[in-house]
Amino acid sequence: MTNQQHTVRVAVIQAASVIMDREASTEKAISLTLQAAEQGANIVVFPEAFIPAYPRGLTFGTRIGSRSPEGRKDWLRYWENAVPVPSKTTEMLGEAARKAGVYLVIGVIERDNEFSGGTLYCTVLFFGPDGTLLGKHRKLKPTASERIIWGEGDGSTLPVIDTPFGKIGALICWENYMPLVRTAMYAKGVQIYIAPTADAREVWQSTIRHIAVEGRCFVLSCNQYVTKDMYPADLACYDELASSPHEMCTGGSAIVGPLGDYIIGPVFGKEDILIADLDLRCIAYSQFDFDVVGHYSRPDVLQLIVNEEKKENVKWVK
Repeated sequence: MTNQQHTVRVAVIQAASVIMDREASTEKAISLTLQAAEQGANIVVFPEAFIPAYPRGLTFGTRIGSRSPEGRKDWLRYWENAVPVPSKTTEMLGEAARKAGVYLVIGVIERDNEFSGGTLYCTVLFFGPDGTLLGKHRKLKPTASERIIWGEGDGSTLPVIDTPFGKIGALICWENYMPLVRTAMYAKGVQIYIAPTADAREVWQSTIRHIAVEGRCFVLSCNQYVTKDMYPADLACYDELASSPHEMCTGGSAIVGPLGDYIIGPVFGKEDILIADLDLRCIAYSQFDFDVVGHYSRPDVLQLIVNEEKKENVKWVK
């Protein structure tokens, strides 16, 4: 982009959802977005599944071969608090982005409103500073038991969005361990690589630093800080949390530069807003000796095919 600005102020919001409450989680997101804007942020990032929750510790009453009535009650509650796209919730988030004058990137649990209406997706939404919903990304492969509650996205929702502050895109949590998807993002020119996650392990820090070095991009990793007492006690399967620790998710949000060095973070043990000023010229500076889809690539040997067609849930055959 010829009119691209050299510097951008970003805000990574490490905060917990109001668990299983779409309206309250949305209001919290709006408040935090405005707080970040007051600190001069141009881009504001929220964690994976911020609205209405990443339901860590819950099984929804599932065992191989059976589902319990209590688990179905919690599932229904989760479904009822999920976010149709578009909806009143997305309108409110767009209005918050407009009022704050920021690019807002936020993780939601999306409720399908195109086919059956019964499937949920782990999704990232992108809003522009005029309030427009610019795009969304659905997680391609939910991890392990996440597959019980979320469907799979497809290649039609892999946007990299051109902004005056660089090209932004997002992969969610363990999608970032899929090298071909990362390469697709690099090939689209991502400069600010957003990695909302639910992974607070130390090894995740190695992951985001590797991505920054590999992609020669800035990486914004955003996680929640969640304690057990934040869960509503009236969950039908609340007793499943009995053996869980007080700190259900310790955080670890961080901002990493294109040579793999921390700019800020990681932050553990509290809710926080991480603010950093990024100089986009650092990307070219870092690409002097390595450009993963440029002078260091070998398209004569290795090629990537990405299917960006929308998946048909039902195909009618006459």
